Amino acid sequence: MIFVVEQPESAPANCWFAYDADDFLRKVCAQDPLEPWAVHDVITARELLDLSDRTPESADARSACPAVCALADTHGWDTPLYRADHLLGLGQLRPEPVTPLDAGLAALQARGGQWRVYGHEDVALAAVDAPDALFDAPGGWRARWALREQLIAVEVLADDY
Repeated sequence: MIFVVEQPESAPANCWFAYDADDFLRKVCAQDPLEPWAVHDVITARELLDLSDRTPESADARSACPAVCALADTHGWDTPLYRADHLLGLGQLRPEPVTPLDAGLAALQARGGQWRVYGHEDVALAAVDAPDALFDAPGGWRARWALREQLIAVEVLADDY
């Protein structure tokens, strides 16, 4: 499980969990102003061209979709291209992999405020009592409490701890 503690600039702290990186990305996208495919996507130039009902063999493909054809000329028609607008910039596609976790983390960072992401139950459990600038700041106890409550809710931590 992945645990996320968020301390927005003008809202109470909250904590939530995701089962894995894909679930994490889905939950981040649900609260993001960008479309999910702009937060993270993997697509080929061929698939992009298909969105306009054309194939590489279409007579008007180059004139109708020059940017897509330029991507294909550079990377090939079937090379996976990754999009993560919060990480790479708006509308940028690149062949170097971007994981759902990295894209989701970039989206969280773009929201502002402070947040902590714990990639495993053991790490989150240790964080409940560990020194942390977020938790130790004035009012930070609310963020620590939100983490503790989430750990109790998913039965990682006993409720009498």
